[in-house]
Amino acid sequence: MPVRPPLTGTIARQYVELPDLLPHASTFVKLEGLTVTGSIKHRTALAMIDALEAEGRIGPGSHLIESTSGNLGVALASICAARGYRITLVTDPNTNPQSVRYMRALGADIVVVDRRDDNGGYLRNRIAYIHEALSRTPSLVWPNQYANPANAAAHQCNTGPEIVAEFGLPDWLFVTVGSSGTLMGLAAHLREISAPTRLVAVDAVGSVIFGGRASKRWLPGAGASRLPELFRDDDSFHKVVVSEADAIRLCRQIASRYGLLLGGSSGLALAGVLTVAQLIEADSRVLVISPDMGERYLDNIYCNAWVRRHFGPDVVGD
Repeated sequence: MPVRPPLTGTIARQYVELPDLLPHASTFVKLEGLTVTGSIKHRTALAMIDALEAEGRIGPGSHLIESTSGNLGVALASICAARGYRITLVTDPNTNPQSVRYMRALGADIVVVDRRDDNGGYLRNRIAYIHEALSRTPSLVWPNQYANPANAAAHQCNTGPEIVAEFGLPDWLFVTVGSSGTLMGLAAHLREISAPTRLVAVDAVGSVIFGGRASKRWLPGAGASRLPELFRDDDSFHKVVVSEADAIRLCRQIASRYGLLLGGSSGLALAGVLTVAQLIEADSRVLVISPDMGERYLDNIYCNAWVRRHFGPDVVGD
């Protein structure tokens, strides 16, 4: 069944319906991959850079350093190139090769931390590298997406109001967690306007954000091997945990059924929708935040050999 945009004009290019994903409710994705650098992280990067400039912490000749699984690094590299800042981006082997090439093409210096931490991820060691770099070069500036209030503010002040103005209030809103800035910002906005929307945060199996046991993960952009400082479990949202295998399987099904290539975090969020489908009332309007498109995942999620190697033939559909 083809994708049917629910609206017209500019909005139709950003909000796309997935007909019959749920038989009893309407499901839409908000395509944040249509931002200038291809992901929702452009909002985060812009807000953090603007805040640093307003605070006088950066200016001509500044050198920034940040930890990234890919999308934030691309956005920061783009903005820093445009504003004349140097930036070092600390990544790991899970980062999509295309994202690494993109960041380098924009002039960023890339450091790949390839040693897993005690929780089976790379994030703690990426952060440790940044602390070591700051101790060696105190002039470096670390925006720190995991603790920077500008990260959440970008979505409280922009993404949330944009959804309400363009789409209206959804009955259900699904968001994946990584740095947790999108989740915390949207939760704050919904709280501000006393919205009845039920907000659902979706994490990956193997992430520690919801208190689960850490284990090895393969998808960049969602989950974490350490708790982000921004995250607050304040009962303003439901929590769902889904497997990376289910996320990949759903990404591939969405591509073949709807002709829409989405990224891994989008697959996680959509798997979250299916996980709680029985709780969603008939005729509800469900909105899923899709952080990026799938072009950057051609070497993993949409590569049969990679999926078969890490998740087995059942996920590929052999």
